[in-house]
Amino acid sequence: MLTRIIELEKMLQGQKIRKKLVLAVAQDSYALEAVSKAVLKGFIDPVLVGNKLLIKQLAIEGEINLDGYAIIDEPDSLKAVETAVRLVHEGSAEVLMKGGCSTGQLLKGVLNRDWGLRNGDLLSHFALFEIPAYHKLLGITDVAINIAPTLEDKIAIINNAVDFFGRLGTPYPKVAVIAAVETVNEQMPATIEAAKLALMNRENKIRNCLIDGPLAFDTAISRESALHKNMISEVAGDSDLLIMPDIEAGNILYKALAYFANSKVASVILGASAPIVLTSRSDSEEAKLNSVLLASAVEGNN
Repeated sequence: MLTRIIELEKMLQGQKIRKKLVLAVAQDSYALEAVSKAVLKGFIDPVLVGNKLLIKQLAIEGEINLDGYAIIDEPDSLKAVETAVRLVHEGSAEVLMKGGCSTGQLLKGVLNRDWGLRNGDLLSHFALFEIPAYHKLLGITDVAINIAPTLEDKIAIINNAVDFFGRLGTPYPKVAVIAAVETVNEQMPATIEAAKLALMNRENKIRNCLIDGPLAFDTAISRESALHKNMISEVAGDSDLLIMPDIEAGNILYKALAYFANSKVASVILGASAPIVLTSRSDSEEAKLNSVLLASAVEGNN
């Protein structure tokens, strides 16, 4: 079972296979830096798709040695995305990463019906945090793609994350469905959906995990808080995964943990036929590298 993010490197070392990662619209200094660090660690073989002239210029500025890198010259961003996605679709690469294109451009390519990476599931963002104040790794979803997920969306989001946890070595994660309070309130839809998800889990309609909800953030991650509120729950205070009510709550929590809690984080997009690294310019260089390693470590690890 994974206990620290740095152990992703041990997972990759144990696989003894360098994963092929394709960077879409590779003329992006932040993404190039993360890729180069993963290359230097011996974990990936990169394919850079984009404006070759700009890629080489950025490499010189960033002191990145491109010897051994495969570069496909495609100055047009939309065509570069298509080329990158097709490489993964056809099995010529195993991991897709966003470079200098917009998130919308990348996801449009991923969702293409003819050459995309659809597998019938909802795409969702998954973040794995190592928080000094918490006793184990904590997953949070969804903070970046699904704006106001419906009940059906949340079922898919849970299934994506639970499957991913299994590939990380935690086959039966404890899932807390987050709301503002622990009781069902008709004026707070998140509490109603949380209770329904917990019931569906008890009825074996959502499998391979233990779900409780609604849980407030404090009771989800603090045993003391759960005891103080007289809560009887196997999940409260020991959650592996937090299901956020909407993108706003999730995004705020993600950035609060990243900026104020001295946390390490890695994140990927789930629900496609291959893992997707989609980082923000505001993410730290460490977070970008961790995300590349997370996607590479679980690719094909069933």
